[in-house]
Amino acid sequence: MKKIYIILVTIVTLGMTSSCSDYLSIDKYVNDMLTLDTVFLRKNYTEEWLWNTYSYLNNAGAEIANKGTNCFSFASDEAIFGDWWPRCRIYQNCEYTANDGYEDRWGHLYQGIRRASIFIDRVEGCPELGNSEIEDMKAQARFLRAYFYWLLIKQYGPVPIMPEEGQDVSLSYDALAVARNTYDECVDFICREMTQAARVLPVTRNASRWGQATRGAALAAKAKVLLYAASPLYNGNTDLKSLTDDQGRELIAQTTSEEKWAKAAAAAKDVIDLGMYELLTVKADETTVLPPPNIPSSTIPYPNGSGGIDPFKSYQQCFNGEITASKNPEFIFTRQSYTGSDLNDIAKHAAPRQMNGWNTIAATLKQEKAYLMCDGNPITSPSAEYPYRPKEFSLSNSDYPYIGANVSLRYAYREPRLYASLAYNGCVWENGSTTETQKIGLQYFYYKNDPSGKRLSEPDFYLRTGIGVKKYYHPDDSWNTGGQLKYKVEPTIRYADVLLWYAEALNELVSGQTYQIPSYNDQTMIEVKRETGSIESGRGMRYGFSRVRFRAGLPDLPDAVYADYESFKKELKRERQVEFFLESSRYFDLRRWKDADIEEGAPVMGLNVDKNNSDEQRPLFYEERLAEMPKIFLPKMYLWPIPKGELKKNKKLTQNPGWEK
Repeated sequence: MKKIYIILVTIVTLGMTSSCSDYLSIDKYVNDMLTLDTVFLRKNYTEEWLWNTYSYLNNAGAEIANKGTNCFSFASDEAIFGDWWPRCRIYQNCEYTANDGYEDRWGHLYQGIRRASIFIDRVEGCPELGNSEIEDMKAQARFLRAYFYWLLIKQYGPVPIMPEEGQDVSLSYDALAVARNTYDECVDFICREMTQAARVLPVTRNASRWGQATRGAALAAKAKVLLYAASPLYNGNTDLKSLTDDQGRELIAQTTSEEKWAKAAAAAKDVIDLGMYELLTVKADETTVLPPPNIPSSTIPYPNGSGGIDPFKSYQQCFNGEITASKNPEFIFTRQSYTGSDLNDIAKHAAPRQMNGWNTIAATLKQEKAYLMCDGNPITSPSAEYPYRPKEFSLSNSDYPYIGANVSLRYAYREPRLYASLAYNGCVWENGSTTETQKIGLQYFYYKNDPSGKRLSEPDFYLRTGIGVKKYYHPDDSWNTGGQLKYKVEPTIRYADVLLWYAEALNELVSGQTYQIPSYNDQTMIEVKRETGSIESGRGMRYGFSRVRFRAGLPDLPDAVYADYESFKKELKRERQVEFFLESSRYFDLRRWKDADIEEGAPVMGLNVDKNNSDEQRPLFYEERLAEMPKIFLPKMYLWPIPKGELKKNKKLTQNPGWEK
């Protein structure tokens, strides 16, 4: 049987010019086979092929990026993009269709899959590579292929798993059509590939190779895939019973399996047991705002408490470029943009107009309220020592930690992650690298007619909720004269993710059963069951959850919360909302939990940005009101529509429920 891999090869650039329509287009590629053979005779061309395959993780393959590349952070309930660009409004109001191509990653990711498959099939034929090089590079390609499939099923649900051996070019187009696999079949394939890759990949890379797949990246990706498979959207979801293949086979499991949660917990424990990762922490110094002394864990050294670290800087510097990715012990897998602009583009769109920012990315009021008080109490039930006083204002720059003068006390005594993530009304933007010294360290307000508020002269450039965003901003970042920007990489998978996956999965093991799950190398069995555990024991829900809390300067949860399934699940969901703000996690978390209809179905709330800074109107700015962003949620929005053009070309493809065929 003659095989064909659908790819267009250019020897010099190894560039990709085919579109998603080319997967079943055969004839024009037959003549490229001799060229393909030539590529894999040379080491440099072979390496370039693999590096180019990595490039499919960028642009349309990115998970955290700017508005033109990835809008999932702005299509959920955590933040909105408010300038002239209509795409985020379209997502919030379900104005997109299977025809318009918005967030269409289908063709892009299948191109990456094809490149990886070709590499796996041909790399062993390169005479200029040693065996160890071949095995490592082949494992990287296997990781990439599995990760591309993961990105597909995360967005679209079950997809076709393409034949690894290629296809017979003599067959008709109809015969080459491939039906969707079940979701569980997709998960099984991805996990097998990740496991196989993990057994070969090194545990670490030097700085010059940072961003290439490692054992931890493969195991963490596997854990994430298994967690999603265990979640309600795909685990016994009768709401998706109508999602079938072309023969009527149900693609989503209709019965719930607790064992899926056990497998997810064990996969997360595989990553933990590597002993390679830790949450990023910055040592406390004379500038550190220490956690409240009434928190018992505040003086116990981290990781058993919050002692000895600066919680604010520990969280802030994880994202703002202060620490390079290769030196960040929390980063398991990252993406590098070729331009380095994606996260800085987010920062620029969040920055005030006087800094030459666009002043358009706004956090929702729901997101602001999710941040706890500094002693761990919610704003709805604060303590007497650390009250929540939204109707009062600070009088000087030294009244309260973090906030300056004339700032609403709704922002006083809040947990450090709020100050590292949100740009509240009256926030200081450091603007440290500009040569315009008069613009360094200024306080910015979002009142109507203020330079960064709602103004008739620039009707698109204001914060629709009155709550700004500071995540991904470095104090030295500046877009003014002489300004420079810190280079930042996408925090694709962080160790905080793994710890919370572990805790979440254990909480779901409510039957009382103990599971024995093989580790990735089949040499040991991992015991998982629902247990509180401890940091000292290296296992249990507390081991995963409390480390994230302590890094944030917050106390651990009481034993009673760990003991109660619903109470812990509520805390876990809030923790993920705060910890992974603006990391494209919330959009998919709400879907896998089947919470999106409630959380995203609610209107977007903000502050009253039509009030100015006069004595009379200043307090009225903090009135809660509907933001100027339409918002609905329809059941079909749990899955993204498969592009209509793909349905026309592949007759065996079926559309996701509710979307036009």
